[in-house]
Amino acid sequence: MNVRSHEIYYYDTERAFETERVAGCFLKLLLEEMKRQRKTKVLFLCIGTDRSTGDSLGPLIGYKLTERGITNARILGTLEKPVHAMNLDQYLCGSKDHFADYVIVAVDASVGNTEHIGYVTLGRGALKPGLGVSKEIEAVGDLFITGIVGSSKCGDPLMLQSVRLSVVMRLADCIVKSVLLSMNIIGKRVENFFAGPPMV
Repeated sequence: MNVRSHEIYYYDTERAFETERVAGCFLKLLLEEMKRQRKTKVLFLCIGTDRSTGDSLGPLIGYKLTERGITNARILGTLEKPVHAMNLDQYLCGSKDHFADYVIVAVDASVGNTEHIGYVTLGRGALKPGLGVSKEIEAVGDLFITGIVGSSKCGDPLMLQSVRLSVVMRLADCIVKSVLLSMNIIGKRVENFFAGPPMV
């Protein structure tokens, strides 16, 4: 995953109350993007594959959000129906028509500095999936959420097979709880955020 954005927020999932901090930041970014685009619908595009521990973060989050019964957002990418490098183009073609009225939040695993393993990142703009697998894939999303599962210094895609499951689960739990907190606050009151002119 490569992020096409200069505004990235980092959160250490081992710190106390980090879930609430992630939720607060995500809620702010999402409301600003919804107001800017004049859209009231949200799509979480959870990217990755269940065949690799390190790259399973996206579909695991999609699965957990679906199981928790999130009602005011759409989910693409779960453990049963993953969205990954081999089929992402098909979903992108469909999403442009079927989800034109949605703010798209791209969710993916990522690599970074060793000291940031286990961190959640949030930001504006699209991300480019692939996680170092040398594939030219179109950048996706209006906002992004990633979990840093390994070190970019390694440069070996096989590194993803040796990522600790505990790291992936901790990241997934933090992101899912944060998303649910944010979406519960938005709820049916989203229309209140559209008073006044659109943001530019």
